Amino acid sequence: MVYRIFSPLRLKFLPVSKFTWFLLALVVLVAGILVYNKVLHPKEVAAPMGKGGPPKDISVSVFIVRAKNLENGIVASGTLLANEEVELHPEASGKITALNLNEGTAVAKGTLLIKLFDADLQAQLKKLSLQREAAKKTETRLKQLLTISGIGQQEYDNAVTQLNNIKADMDLTQAQISKTEVRAPFNGVVGLKNVSIGAYVSPSTSIATLQQIDPLKIDFTVPEKYSSSVGKGDVIKFSVDGSSETFTGKVFAIEPKIDEATRSIKVRALVSNSKTKLFPGAFAKIDLGLKSVTGALMVPTQCIIPEARNKKLIVVRDGKAKFVVVETGVRNESSIQITSGIEAGDTIVATALMYVKPDGGVKVVKVIE
Repeated sequence: MVYRIFSPLRLKFLPVSKFTWFLLALVVLVAGILVYNKVLHPKEVAAPMGKGGPPKDISVSVFIVRAKNLENGIVASGTLLANEEVELHPEASGKITALNLNEGTAVAKGTLLIKLFDADLQAQLKKLSLQREAAKKTETRLKQLLTISGIGQQEYDNAVTQLNNIKADMDLTQAQISKTEVRAPFNGVVGLKNVSIGAYVSPSTSIATLQQIDPLKIDFTVPEKYSSSVGKGDVIKFSVDGSSETFTGKVFAIEPKIDEATRSIKVRALVSNSKTKLFPGAFAKIDLGLKSVTGALMVPTQCIIPEARNKKLIVVRDGKAKFVVVETGVRNESSIQITSGIEAGDTIVATALMYVKPDGGVKVVKVIE
């Protein structure tokens, strides 16, 4: 449908579409809104941001710093180790003729565990023994002749040299025989054997393991900041999975170098295991008790603002926010110790940390404990 309106400028009717009527109505509506806001109700229009006066104070919750005694301690993860441990290998190749390996049993130092075939070496040793006896008699007879000038000194010296050579050969053969034996280097418990009697073995063959499990060692690491708080003779307490018992140990060695990757120091303690309740390789949770701290200043962990080079707290002073650089100490589940930067009685901002600006106004709405 096409409508026509009268135009006084051209004194004729012009055709008008529906879309044109829609645009005219939209213009009238917008004009009416502007007139209503600016003329009839000018006070309801908000002032531009940043031009209506000073910024409002930020509502925050705060924490009042109080001094209290702090039970200082470190919880670390450790590993139990055998006091001594060795993998048994023969020094020579040969067939096993005797096997004294009772798996899982204790053996004393020096116990013969394995014997290899050595009949040829024993025969050679016997032959050298006979040669030594003959050379000894010759040396004795020539010595007597030398005293009455029956022989020259050179002839006697040759006899002595011959005797000493035979003794050296005997020592060499005896050393080769000892290589056919594997003996326990210390008191310990034999592990599972990997060979049987009659097997041919070489120095690369792993026969079994021998571990000394009483006492045991326990290795753990301590953060760099506590390196001066741990020393030789300190007593530690620890527990292991599968047991509700608490065990104790004594620190006997500390690594003299701090690990650059983890910034921690390695500590080793000695643990009694006379009742064989602990096993090498077990995971241990260690409670290393340190000296208690008197008058420690503790704040909630969420109050700390970490930065690249330091840590900060927001302190409320005269209604203004002051950003203070602090140093931290011991940390527990919910709080952290502040060693410098604040004092007891200071008011610390605990919420809305992202909105508070340096020297900005703050409004305390709640004090948290």
